[in-house]
Amino acid sequence: MADLSTNFVGIKSPNPFWLASAPPTDKEYNVRRAFEAGWGGVVWKTLGSEGPPIVNVNGPRYGAIWGADRRLLGLNNIELITDRPLEVNLREIKTVKRDYPDRAMVVSIMVPCEESEWKAILPLVEETGADGIELNFGCPHGMSERGMGAAVGQVPEYIEMVARWCKQYTRMPVIVKLTPNITDIRYPARAAKRGGADAVSLINTISSITGVDLDSFSPLPSIDGKGSHGGYCGPAVKPIALNMCAEIARDAETRGLPISGIGGVTTWRDAAEFLALGAGTVQVCTAAMTYGFRIVEEMKTGLSDWMDKKGYAHVSDFVGKAVPNVTDWQYLNLNYVAKARIDQDACIKCGRCFAACEDTSHQAIWMKEGRVFEVNDAECVACNLCVDVCPVEDCITMVPMQPGQTDPRTGKVVSGDYANWTTHPNNPMARAAE
Repeated sequence: MADLSTNFVGIKSPNPFWLASAPPTDKEYNVRRAFEAGWGGVVWKTLGSEGPPIVNVNGPRYGAIWGADRRLLGLNNIELITDRPLEVNLREIKTVKRDYPDRAMVVSIMVPCEESEWKAILPLVEETGADGIELNFGCPHGMSERGMGAAVGQVPEYIEMVARWCKQYTRMPVIVKLTPNITDIRYPARAAKRGGADAVSLINTISSITGVDLDSFSPLPSIDGKGSHGGYCGPAVKPIALNMCAEIARDAETRGLPISGIGGVTTWRDAAEFLALGAGTVQVCTAAMTYGFRIVEEMKTGLSDWMDKKGYAHVSDFVGKAVPNVTDWQYLNLNYVAKARIDQDACIKCGRCFAACEDTSHQAIWMKEGRVFEVNDAECVACNLCVDVCPVEDCITMVPMQPGQTDPRTGKVVSGDYANWTTHPNNPMARAAE
């Protein structure tokens, strides 16, 4: 079987599946259950300083977005960092790490943006035997109003400064957790690298309000008639997380910076996509909160089976393999031509493809007698909308035209000159360079 073990900035774990810093990692009981279920590592829920105690709300802390079948697509939370005493957390971290020496134990930290605060807490965490620390520069609610979390993560100069302090005062690997609530994720990642951080993790949650109660007009989740923005996570944020992961992996200034991928990882396939885009490990939260800790069994089995079929002996064999295929829009091959094809045997005659294309796209699908749907190649631009709205998997596919064929839409011969597209005369960027 494939070897799922990972070595992430010197932090070893039996598999790349870690639990993210969140309610599932808030106490010894949970983390022990997670390790018994098979998780490769955890990031302990964020610890704060020994200052004023953290007080969480005693009311709804989560809001949800569901699909039509009430499957959880997104989760919003307004919970703060751990409200348990620092000394209790430290004692439990030490005990769990002692009993599970082969699992990754990373501790999330968030204290005021003052050197003395970081200098004070780092040796306390180090004494537990933890494998590394994660600097929480991403939390978008509650703590950010106090000058921490995303308030730090949105200022690259602060990221660099605090990362430098941590590298100065601890032997442990330093992972910087980045906020997605920023225009360009590359700038905070570059700052983390300049500060000496060993790695970055992303994404933290997205600032959000999940809905409004139209009787009380209170944002959800509602606490005694009032609501606050919280952090959004779950399957719905995965595309955003994948893009940000790829941007860091392919940026010339951060290329090679280790990444721990976070954001909507629910299946082994999700994890494989993050790994292919440059992540060395993945962190999971919402899936565990939805299905329980044993979901990791499916993740490990699925990833292992896929690796066996593909011939990958180690996780590192395919980490980053998709990164070279991520490019800017202007470098996409404008000579590539495809057309939609409908499998009439698989078609259930629902007409979604026709309605979508006729009303909102290119009028490239005909409806013939007996509700038979066919593609009009002369109008089809291969936009993929019909594929996306079709309820039957693989009923509609995009089939590339072969070189030498004439595109009935444009009357031009399909070139097929894909390999040399960067210098092809039809490439607008190539023409601009001339």
